[in-house]
Amino acid sequence: MPHTGKPENQPRPTPTVEDYLMTMYVMERDYGEIIAARLAEMLNVAPATVAMTFRRMERDQWLTGKGRHGVHLTETGRAAASSVIRRHMLTEWLLVKVLKVPIHKTHDEAHNIEHAISPELEERMRESLGDPQVCPHGNPFPGAEEVTRGWVPLTEVPVGEKVVVRRIHEFAENSPELLTFLVEQGILPGSQTEVIETLPFNQTLTIRLGEKQVTLGYPAARFLFVERAVSA
Repeated sequence: MPHTGKPENQPRPTPTVEDYLMTMYVMERDYGEIIAARLAEMLNVAPATVAMTFRRMERDQWLTGKGRHGVHLTETGRAAASSVIRRHMLTEWLLVKVLKVPIHKTHDEAHNIEHAISPELEERMRESLGDPQVCPHGNPFPGAEEVTRGWVPLTEVPVGEKVVVRRIHEFAENSPELLTFLVEQGILPGSQTEVIETLPFNQTLTIRLGEKQVTLGYPAARFLFVERAVSA
């Protein structure tokens, strides 16, 4: 069954609106609310631009609500957001598996392609790639959130516990510098690691990857979701 996620009588949003919908979907899913100031920061636009775009999106029924914390996606908005997120993630997999693009470069490349993919091509990509449930960074496809439910932020792991990195949060993908650092250090989905030190007073933790130790600030570590390692 095709995963178009777009009502038949609703035109596809503009690329700009799709960018807003993607970020708002993740923000609402993971943090429970959409904050305009945070959205402006993430999209690198002025707060006034967000306010103006919100008015257009409300007019076109992509979102609803008034007030500083009262904005929510409509069902139509969530469906459109789900569609562009799927196209983005499928493109990332295509780049990784077929073109061998490193995962720290796939986000920006996929962003340049996702808006042009038709529903028919999306479905062919999904079938060809084996209907993946998470993207190369470990983030869940819309509707597959249960796959990641048991994974916890690295900041919640006590010292001495061994874990497996499973997910680099979508919002970390917006920072090429952070993604490049994680790849260079070998902190990727599937990497086994152990928390060896936490220093709450300066908001850092240190992990061991093989013979190497890596120190991360809490803001970056919160973007890493891990699974408890299963003892043999």
